[in-house]
Amino acid sequence: TVVRAIRPNLLNRTITDYQNNWARRIQSHPNADTFRAQIVGQRIVDVKRRAKHIILTLSDDYLLIHLRMTGHLSVVSAETQPDKYVHDIFSLDDGTALHFRDMRKFGTVALLTSLDGLEAKLGPEPLEDDFTVAVFVQQLGKRKTKLKPLLLDQAFVAGIGNIYADEALFLAKLAPTRTADSLNSAEIAALHAAIRHVLFLGVEREGASITNYVKPDGTKGDMQNAVMVFRRTGFPCYDCGTPIQRIKLAQRSTHFCPNCQVEAREKK
Repeated sequence: TVVRAIRPNLLNRTITDYQNNWARRIQSHPNADTFRAQIVGQRIVDVKRRAKHIILTLSDDYLLIHLRMTGHLSVVSAETQPDKYVHDIFSLDDGTALHFRDMRKFGTVALLTSLDGLEAKLGPEPLEDDFTVAVFVQQLGKRKTKLKPLLLDQAFVAGIGNIYADEALFLAKLAPTRTADSLNSAEIAALHAAIRHVLFLGVEREGASITNYVKPDGTKGDMQNAVMVFRRTGFPCYDCGTPIQRIKLAQRSTHFCPNCQVEAREKK
């Protein structure tokens, strides 16, 4: 969603300057000066997403941006005065600038010569056409991990966040505490379809503005109005009326319907 919004304004622009007021965000260089020296003068060839990384393909390198919890990107006039939460400014040759705003300072930037190291750590992209049921089966293998933390593992399948993991498990009618090796073939197919459905829905509704997320133009997404279980603790399930429950799994809040989302059954 973020990439779709900023991409048209960044393609073929040249980075003319870089400013940073929180150097610990820079993961690839010891300080902002060395980072600036390498990035200034490079042209933006492409803008894409891989897992939770926003990748700007440059004429020589790759700029990786991770928004983390409160990060926000916007393309604004170079004359726009940044507030105190804008920690990175990439000035562009057309009189605009890419602002990276991050209230909690967890976001990161890095300049890489290759994406090979990143790719080695990431699983397949669930929205791509080549993410088939067969590929999903291969990724599952004989894993004994519980489904919720497994879906959040970027090395398993890339790009699934907490909201979408909960929503996919509800749609597939699978308990988040189930283990991957307990799924039968029909359940695997259902989970595969559910993952793709909720992610496509999230793109269509332009993200979920439940906490800090807003779109690059400052407006809210709409996915929060379509959730079935996420942050609906105590409210009735839309399918059966049972109160939605919340538990912690792998240090993450997990929301589910204890009636609709089934525990393990005999595999078929």
